[in-house]
Amino acid sequence: MILIEIDGMFHSLMRPWVGYQVAIVVGVFLASYVLRLWLGPPIRAWMGTREGWPKWRMRVLVVVHQRLRAIFFVAIMWAVVLAMREFTWPSRSYILSLVATLAMAWLLVVFATRLIRSMLLRRVVRIGAFIYVTLYILGIVDETAEVLDAAALSIGDVRLSLLLMVQGAVVIGVLFALARFITTTTSARINSNEDISPSMRVLIVKVVQIVLYAIAFFAGVRALGIDLTGLAVLSGAIGVGLGFGLQKVVSNLVSGVIILLDKSIKPGDVISLGDTFGWIQTLGARYASVVTRDGREYLIPNEDLITGQVVNWSHSDEFVRLDIYFGTAYDDDPHQVRKLAIAAAMGVERVLSSRPPVCHMVGFGDSSVDYILRFWITDPTGGLTNIRGNVYLALWDMFQEHNISFPFPQREVRMLGKTQVDIAPD
Repeated sequence: MILIEIDGMFHSLMRPWVGYQVAIVVGVFLASYVLRLWLGPPIRAWMGTREGWPKWRMRVLVVVHQRLRAIFFVAIMWAVVLAMREFTWPSRSYILSLVATLAMAWLLVVFATRLIRSMLLRRVVRIGAFIYVTLYILGIVDETAEVLDAAALSIGDVRLSLLLMVQGAVVIGVLFALARFITTTTSARINSNEDISPSMRVLIVKVVQIVLYAIAFFAGVRALGIDLTGLAVLSGAIGVGLGFGLQKVVSNLVSGVIILLDKSIKPGDVISLGDTFGWIQTLGARYASVVTRDGREYLIPNEDLITGQVVNWSHSDEFVRLDIYFGTAYDDDPHQVRKLAIAAAMGVERVLSSRPPVCHMVGFGDSSVDYILRFWITDPTGGLTNIRGNVYLALWDMFQEHNISFPFPQREVRMLGKTQVDIAPD
Protein backbone atom coordinates (compact mmCIF):
# COMPACT_ATOMS: atom_id res chain seq x y z
CA MET A 1 0.00 0.00 0.00
CA ILE A 2 2.79 2.39 0.93
CA LEU A 3 4.65 1.53 -2.26
CA ILE A 4 1.54 2.31 -4.30
CA GLU A 5 1.19 5.71 -2.60
CA ILE A 6 4.87 6.48 -3.22
CA ASP A 7 4.54 5.45 -6.86
CA GLY A 8 1.46 7.62 -7.31
CA MET A 9 3.21 10.60 -5.71
CA PHE A 10 6.23 10.09 -8.00
CA HIS A 11 4.05 10.03 -11.13
CA SER A 12 2.20 13.15 -9.98
CA LEU A 13 5.48 14.97 -9.58
CA MET A 14 6.49 14.04 -13.11
CA ARG A 15 3.59 15.98 -14.65
CA PRO A 16 4.58 18.97 -16.80
CA TRP A 17 2.68 21.57 -14.76
CA VAL A 18 4.50 20.53 -11.61
CA GLY A 19 7.80 21.45 -13.24
CA TYR A 20 6.31 24.73 -14.44
CA GLN A 21 5.19 25.61 -10.92
CA VAL A 22 8.62 24.78 -9.48
CA ALA A 23 10.21 27.00 -12.13
CA ILE A 24 7.79 29.81 -11.23
CA VAL A 25 8.72 29.49 -7.54
CA VAL A 26 12.44 29.74 -8.41
CA GLY A 27 11.75 32.74 -10.64
CA VAL A 28 9.74 34.50 -7.93
CA PHE A 29 12.56 33.86 -5.45
CA LEU A 30 15.11 35.42 -7.81
CA ALA A 31 12.79 38.38 -8.46
CA SER A 32 12.37 39.01 -4.73
CA TYR A 33 16.16 38.82 -4.29
CA VAL A 34 16.70 41.41 -7.04
CA LEU A 35 14.01 43.68 -5.57
CA ARG A 36 15.74 43.45 -2.19
CA LEU A 37 19.04 44.55 -3.72
CA TRP A 38 17.33 47.36 -5.62
CA LEU A 39 14.94 48.80 -3.03
CA GLY A 40 16.81 47.90 0.17
CA PRO A 41 19.38 50.77 0.19
CA PRO A 42 16.82 53.55 -0.66
CA ILE A 43 14.51 52.30 2.09
CA ARG A 44 17.43 52.21 4.50
CA ALA A 45 18.37 55.78 3.59
CA TRP A 46 14.75 56.88 4.07
CA MET A 47 14.72 55.25 7.51
CA GLY A 48 17.78 57.30 8.45
CA THR A 49 15.80 60.51 7.92
CA ARG A 50 13.07 59.50 10.42
CA GLU A 51 14.88 60.87 13.48
CA GLY A 52 11.80 62.16 15.29
CA TRP A 53 9.86 58.90 15.17
CA PRO A 54 9.22 56.86 18.36
CA LYS A 55 11.57 53.99 19.10
CA TRP A 56 8.89 51.31 18.70
CA ARG A 57 8.10 52.54 15.18
CA MET A 58 11.79 52.54 14.24
CA ARG A 59 12.15 48.99 15.57
CA VAL A 60 9.23 47.87 13.41
CA LEU A 61 10.88 49.47 10.38
CA VAL A 62 14.16 47.70 11.16
CA VAL A 63 12.41 44.33 11.39
CA VAL A 64 10.55 44.96 8.13
CA HIS A 65 13.77 46.03 6.40
CA GLN A 66 15.50 42.83 7.53
CA ARG A 67 12.68 40.75 6.00
CA LEU A 68 12.21 42.62 2.73
CA ARG A 69 13.11 39.63 0.59
CA ALA A 70 10.56 37.40 2.33
CA ILE A 71 7.91 40.14 2.09
CA PHE A 72 8.55 40.59 -1.63
CA PHE A 73 8.48 36.81 -2.12
CA VAL A 74 5.09 36.43 -0.38
CA ALA A 75 3.56 39.39 -2.19
CA ILE A 76 4.71 38.29 -5.67
CA MET A 77 3.81 34.66 -4.99
CA TRP A 78 0.21 35.48 -4.02
CA ALA A 79 -0.11 37.76 -7.03
CA VAL A 80 1.02 34.89 -9.26
CA VAL A 81 -1.37 32.48 -7.54
CA LEU A 82 -4.35 34.80 -8.01
CA ALA A 83 -3.41 35.34 -11.66
CA MET A 84 -3.05 31.61 -12.26
CA ARG A 85 -6.45 30.92 -10.71
CA GLU A 86 -8.04 33.48 -13.08
CA PHE A 87 -6.50 32.21 -16.31
CA THR A 88 -6.03 28.46 -15.77
CA TRP A 89 -7.23 25.47 -13.76
CA PRO A 90 -6.87 25.61 -9.95
CA SER A 91 -4.93 22.33 -9.98
CA ARG A 92 -2.19 23.98 -12.01
CA SER A 93 -1.49 26.43 -9.18
CA TYR A 94 -1.75 23.99 -6.26
CA ILE A 95 1.98 23.92 -5.50
CA LEU A 96 2.20 27.69 -5.91
CA SER A 97 -0.62 28.28 -3.40
CA LEU A 98 0.98 25.77 -1.01
CA VAL A 99 4.35 27.54 -1.20
CA ALA A 100 2.69 30.95 -0.84
CA THR A 101 0.76 29.79 2.25
CA LEU A 102 3.88 28.33 3.83
CA ALA A 103 5.92 31.44 3.10
CA MET A 104 3.26 33.74 4.55
CA ALA A 105 2.88 31.57 7.66
CA TRP A 106 6.64 31.50 8.23
CA LEU A 107 6.79 35.27 7.81
CA LEU A 108 4.02 35.76 10.38
CA VAL A 109 5.86 33.45 12.79
CA VAL A 110 9.03 35.52 12.38
CA PHE A 111 7.20 38.75 13.15
CA ALA A 112 5.32 37.23 16.10
CA THR A 113 8.43 35.75 17.72
CA ARG A 114 10.17 39.14 17.61
CA LEU A 115 8.14 39.97 20.72
CA ILE A 116 10.23 37.46 22.69
CA ARG A 117 13.30 39.22 24.15
CA SER A 118 15.36 36.14 24.98
CA MET A 119 17.35 35.11 21.92
CA LEU A 120 17.47 31.42 22.88
CA LEU A 121 13.76 31.24 23.71
CA ARG A 122 12.93 33.11 20.50
CA ARG A 123 14.83 30.59 18.37
CA VAL A 124 13.26 27.61 20.12
CA VAL A 125 9.73 28.99 19.72
CA ARG A 126 10.40 29.97 16.12
CA ILE A 127 11.68 26.53 15.13
CA GLY A 128 8.79 24.80 16.90
CA ALA A 129 6.27 27.10 15.23
CA PHE A 130 7.87 26.53 11.82
CA ILE A 131 7.57 22.77 12.23
CA TYR A 132 3.97 22.82 13.45
CA VAL A 133 2.80 25.30 10.80
CA THR A 134 4.44 23.27 8.06
CA LEU A 135 2.85 20.03 9.26
CA TYR A 136 -0.54 21.72 9.63
CA ILE A 137 -0.52 23.23 6.15
CA LEU A 138 0.63 19.96 4.63
CA GLY A 139 -2.16 18.16 6.52
CA ILE A 140 0.05 15.55 8.18
CA VAL A 141 -0.29 16.56 11.84
CA ASP A 142 -2.18 13.39 12.83
CA GLU A 143 0.22 11.11 10.96
CA THR A 144 3.23 12.79 12.62
CA ALA A 145 1.58 12.46 16.04
CA GLU A 146 1.04 8.73 15.46
CA VAL A 147 4.70 8.25 14.52
CA LEU A 148 5.90 10.14 17.60
CA ASP A 149 3.51 8.25 19.86
CA ALA A 150 4.73 4.92 18.49
CA ALA A 151 8.28 5.72 19.60
CA ALA A 152 7.72 5.09 23.32
CA LEU A 153 9.53 3.66 26.34
CA SER A 154 7.62 1.95 29.16
CA ILE A 155 8.97 2.11 32.73
CA GLY A 156 6.60 0.26 35.03
CA ASP A 157 3.19 1.84 34.66
CA VAL A 158 4.62 4.95 33.01
CA ARG A 159 4.71 5.12 29.22
CA LEU A 160 7.04 7.81 27.93
CA SER A 161 6.76 8.61 24.23
CA LEU A 162 8.26 11.24 21.99
CA LEU A 163 4.82 12.78 21.56
CA LEU A 164 4.44 13.15 25.34
CA MET A 165 7.90 14.71 25.58
CA VAL A 166 7.09 17.20 22.83
CA GLN A 167 3.76 18.07 24.43
CA GLY A 168 5.45 18.47 27.80
CA ALA A 169 8.11 20.75 26.37
CA VAL A 170 5.45 22.90 24.70
CA VAL A 171 3.21 23.12 27.78
CA ILE A 172 6.05 23.82 30.21
CA GLY A 173 7.60 26.29 27.78
CA VAL A 174 4.34 28.21 27.46
CA LEU A 175 3.84 28.24 31.23
CA PHE A 176 7.44 29.36 31.81
CA ALA A 177 7.03 32.15 29.26
CA LEU A 178 3.83 33.25 31.01
CA ALA A 179 5.59 33.11 34.39
CA ARG A 180 8.49 35.13 32.99
CA PHE A 181 6.12 37.78 31.66
CA ILE A 182 4.26 38.03 34.97
CA THR A 183 7.54 38.15 36.89
CA THR A 184 8.93 40.94 34.71
CA THR A 185 5.75 42.99 35.02
CA THR A 186 5.54 42.44 38.79
CA SER A 187 9.23 43.27 39.27
CA ALA A 188 8.84 46.55 37.40
CA ARG A 189 5.88 47.52 39.58
CA ILE A 190 7.63 46.53 42.82
CA ASN A 191 10.89 48.32 41.94
CA SER A 192 8.97 51.50 41.11
CA ASN A 193 7.27 51.54 44.54
CA GLU A 194 9.23 53.96 46.72
CA ASP A 195 7.30 52.95 49.86
CA ILE A 196 9.10 49.57 49.93
CA SER A 197 12.74 49.47 51.02
CA PRO A 198 15.32 48.30 48.43
CA SER A 199 16.08 45.11 50.36
CA MET A 200 12.41 44.18 50.61
CA ARG A 201 11.98 44.83 46.88
CA VAL A 202 14.74 42.35 46.11
CA LEU A 203 13.25 39.78 48.50
CA ILE A 204 9.73 40.12 47.09
CA VAL A 205 10.98 39.80 43.51
CA LYS A 206 12.98 36.66 44.35
CA VAL A 207 10.03 35.05 46.14
CA VAL A 208 7.68 35.86 43.24
CA GLN A 209 10.14 34.36 40.74
CA ILE A 210 10.59 31.13 42.71
CA VAL A 211 6.86 30.69 43.35
CA LEU A 212 5.77 31.39 39.76
CA TYR A 213 8.41 29.16 38.15
CA ALA A 214 7.65 26.34 40.59
CA ILE A 215 3.92 26.63 39.86
CA ALA A 216 4.62 26.65 36.11
CA PHE A 217 6.76 23.50 36.33
CA PHE A 218 4.41 21.44 38.50
CA ALA A 219 1.33 22.63 36.60
CA GLY A 220 2.95 21.62 33.32
CA VAL A 221 3.89 18.20 34.65
CA ARG A 222 0.42 17.63 36.06
CA ALA A 223 -1.19 18.79 32.80
CA LEU A 224 0.59 15.92 31.05
CA GLY A 225 -0.96 13.39 33.44
CA ILE A 226 2.28 12.50 35.24
CA ASP A 227 1.74 11.50 38.89
CA LEU A 228 4.29 13.14 41.20
CA THR A 229 3.35 11.29 44.40
CA GLY A 230 5.74 8.48 43.58
CA LEU A 231 8.60 10.93 43.48
CA ALA A 232 8.11 12.09 47.07
CA VAL A 233 10.53 9.59 48.65
CA LEU A 234 13.07 10.05 45.88
CA SER A 235 12.90 13.83 46.13
CA GLY A 236 13.35 13.62 49.91
CA ALA A 237 16.48 11.50 49.53
CA ILE A 238 17.83 13.81 46.87
CA GLY A 239 17.09 16.80 49.13
CA VAL A 240 19.08 15.29 52.00
CA GLY A 241 22.00 14.56 49.68
CA LEU A 242 21.92 18.05 48.26
CA GLY A 243 21.76 19.47 51.78
CA PHE A 244 25.08 17.83 52.69
CA GLY A 245 26.76 18.30 49.32
CA LEU A 246 25.67 21.88 48.81
CA GLN A 247 26.02 23.05 52.39
CA LYS A 248 27.85 26.25 51.46
CA VAL A 249 25.38 27.07 48.71
CA VAL A 250 22.42 26.59 51.04
CA SER A 251 24.17 28.64 53.71
CA ASN A 252 24.65 31.50 51.26
CA LEU A 253 21.01 31.30 50.18
CA VAL A 254 19.75 31.40 53.77
CA SER A 255 22.18 34.21 54.60
CA GLY A 256 20.88 36.18 51.62
CA VAL A 257 17.30 35.85 52.89
CA ILE A 258 18.39 36.97 56.38
CA ILE A 259 20.17 40.02 54.94
CA LEU A 260 17.09 40.99 52.99
CA LEU A 261 14.83 40.56 56.01
CA ASP A 262 16.88 42.39 58.66
CA LYS A 263 17.87 45.18 56.21
CA SER A 264 21.42 45.29 57.59
CA ILE A 265 22.77 45.68 54.06
CA LYS A 266 20.87 46.97 51.06
CA PRO A 267 21.74 48.07 47.51
CA GLY A 268 23.50 51.43 47.56
CA ASP A 269 25.11 51.03 51.00
CA VAL A 270 28.82 51.78 51.36
CA ILE A 271 30.60 48.97 53.22
CA SER A 272 34.07 47.89 54.26
CA LEU A 273 34.88 44.19 54.53
CA GLY A 274 38.53 43.47 55.18
CA ASP A 275 40.54 45.30 52.53
CA THR A 276 37.46 45.78 50.31
CA PHE A 277 35.77 49.18 50.37
CA GLY A 278 32.90 49.97 48.01
CA TRP A 279 29.15 50.16 47.61
CA ILE A 280 26.59 47.42 47.18
CA GLN A 281 25.59 47.18 43.53
CA THR A 282 23.20 44.22 43.71
CA LEU A 283 22.10 41.61 46.24
CA GLY A 284 21.83 38.16 44.72
CA ALA A 285 20.60 34.87 46.09
CA ARG A 286 24.16 33.62 46.63
CA TYR A 287 26.41 36.69 46.73
CA ALA A 288 26.50 40.46 46.99
CA SER A 289 28.13 42.55 44.28
CA VAL A 290 30.42 45.24 45.72
CA VAL A 291 31.90 47.85 43.35
CA THR A 292 35.07 49.61 44.50
CA ARG A 293 36.39 53.03 43.57
CA ASP A 294 38.84 51.56 41.05
CA GLY A 295 35.99 49.90 39.10
CA ARG A 296 36.53 46.37 40.38
CA GLU A 297 33.46 44.33 41.22
CA TYR A 298 33.80 41.86 44.09
CA LEU A 299 31.29 39.03 44.46
CA ILE A 300 31.19 38.47 48.23
CA PRO A 301 29.31 35.38 49.49
CA ASN A 302 26.34 36.22 51.67
CA GLU A 303 27.69 34.01 54.44
CA ASP A 304 30.72 36.31 54.84
CA LEU A 305 28.42 39.29 55.28
CA ILE A 306 26.58 37.48 58.09
CA THR A 307 29.48 35.87 59.98
CA GLY A 308 32.18 38.49 59.38
CA GLN A 309 32.63 42.01 60.68
CA VAL A 310 31.21 44.46 58.13
CA VAL A 311 31.46 48.24 58.40
CA ASN A 312 28.33 49.78 56.88
CA TRP A 313 29.09 53.46 56.37
CA SER A 314 25.50 54.32 55.47
CA HIS A 315 23.43 51.90 57.56
CA SER A 316 21.40 54.26 59.76
CA ASP A 317 22.27 57.62 58.15
CA GLU A 318 24.42 59.06 55.40
CA PHE A 319 26.82 61.04 57.62
CA VAL A 320 30.43 59.81 57.79
CA ARG A 321 33.12 61.32 60.04
CA LEU A 322 36.76 61.23 59.01
CA ASP A 323 39.86 61.93 61.13
CA ILE A 324 43.28 63.12 60.03
CA TYR A 325 46.37 63.66 62.18
CA PHE A 326 49.11 66.28 61.85
CA GLY A 327 51.69 68.09 63.93
CA THR A 328 53.22 71.58 64.14
CA ALA A 329 56.33 73.05 65.71
CA TYR A 330 56.48 74.02 69.37
CA ASP A 331 57.07 77.65 68.40
CA ASP A 332 53.57 77.93 66.81
CA ASP A 333 50.55 79.07 68.81
CA PRO A 334 48.22 76.03 69.25
CA HIS A 335 45.13 78.25 69.46
CA GLN A 336 45.93 79.75 66.08
CA VAL A 337 46.76 76.31 64.64
CA ARG A 338 43.33 74.97 65.64
CA LYS A 339 41.49 77.93 64.11
CA LEU A 340 43.49 77.72 60.88
CA ALA A 341 42.94 73.94 60.60
CA ILE A 342 39.16 74.35 60.98
CA ALA A 343 39.12 77.15 58.41
CA ALA A 344 41.17 75.06 55.97
CA ALA A 345 38.80 72.09 56.29
CA MET A 346 35.75 74.31 55.82
CA GLY A 347 37.13 75.45 52.48
CA VAL A 348 37.11 71.91 51.01
CA GLU A 349 34.08 71.23 48.80
CA ARG A 350 32.73 67.96 50.23
CA VAL A 351 33.20 68.86 53.91
CA LEU A 352 29.85 69.65 55.58
CA SER A 353 29.25 73.08 57.05
CA SER A 354 26.12 71.89 58.90
CA ARG A 355 28.40 69.73 61.03
CA PRO A 356 31.48 71.95 61.29
CA PRO A 357 34.95 70.45 61.64
CA VAL A 358 36.70 70.37 65.02
CA CYS A 359 40.38 70.31 65.85
CA HIS A 360 41.89 69.09 69.13
CA MET A 361 45.41 68.91 70.46
CA VAL A 362 46.10 65.30 71.41
CA GLY A 363 49.68 65.26 72.69
CA PHE A 364 53.24 66.53 72.81
CA GLY A 365 55.50 64.55 70.52
CA ASP A 366 59.29 64.33 70.35
CA SER A 367 59.52 67.19 67.87
CA SER A 368 55.93 68.41 67.33
CA VAL A 369 52.63 69.25 68.93
CA ASP A 370 50.13 66.65 67.73
CA TYR A 371 46.58 67.47 66.59
CA ILE A 372 43.52 65.62 65.27
CA LEU A 373 41.16 67.22 62.76
CA ARG A 374 37.65 65.75 62.43
CA PHE A 375 35.15 66.58 59.68
CA TRP A 376 31.95 65.13 58.19
CA ILE A 377 30.89 64.12 54.68
CA THR A 378 27.70 62.59 53.22
CA ASP A 379 29.02 60.91 50.07
CA PRO A 380 31.42 58.08 50.95
CA THR A 381 30.85 56.64 47.48
CA GLY A 382 32.87 59.60 46.20
CA GLY A 383 35.94 58.18 47.92
CA LEU A 384 37.69 58.64 51.27
CA THR A 385 41.34 58.88 50.27
CA ASN A 386 40.73 61.78 47.90
CA ILE A 387 38.83 63.87 50.47
CA ARG A 388 41.57 63.27 53.05
CA GLY A 389 44.14 64.34 50.47
CA ASN A 390 42.21 67.53 49.70
CA VAL A 391 42.02 68.43 53.40
CA TYR A 392 45.75 67.80 53.86
CA LEU A 393 46.45 70.01 50.86
CA ALA A 394 44.21 72.74 52.28
CA LEU A 395 46.12 72.52 55.59
CA TRP A 396 49.41 72.87 53.75
CA ASP A 397 48.26 75.98 51.90
CA MET A 398 46.76 77.54 55.03
CA PHE A 399 49.83 76.89 57.20
CA GLN A 400 52.21 78.13 54.49
CA GLU A 401 50.20 81.34 54.26
CA HIS A 402 50.39 81.97 58.03
CA ASN A 403 53.98 80.73 58.56
CA ILE A 404 52.99 77.62 60.49
CA SER A 405 55.75 75.04 60.12
CA PHE A 406 55.60 71.26 59.97
CA PRO A 407 58.50 69.91 62.07
CA PHE A 408 60.53 66.84 61.25
CA PRO A 409 62.98 64.94 63.48
CA GLN A 410 66.52 66.35 63.48
CA ARG A 411 69.27 64.24 65.04
CA GLU A 412 72.94 65.03 65.50
CA VAL A 413 75.49 62.21 65.55
CA ARG A 414 78.73 63.07 67.39
CA MET A 415 81.86 60.89 66.98
CA LEU A 416 83.59 60.71 70.40
CA GLY A 417 86.64 58.68 69.45
CA LYS A 418 88.24 56.28 67.00
CA THR A 419 89.56 52.84 67.81
CA GLN A 420 92.28 51.24 65.68
CA VAL A 421 92.84 47.54 65.74
CA ASP A 422 96.20 46.17 64.58
CA ILE A 423 96.19 42.72 63.13
CA ALA A 424 99.52 40.95 63.54
CA PRO A 425 100.76 38.86 60.64
CA ASP A 426 100.85 35.10 61.06
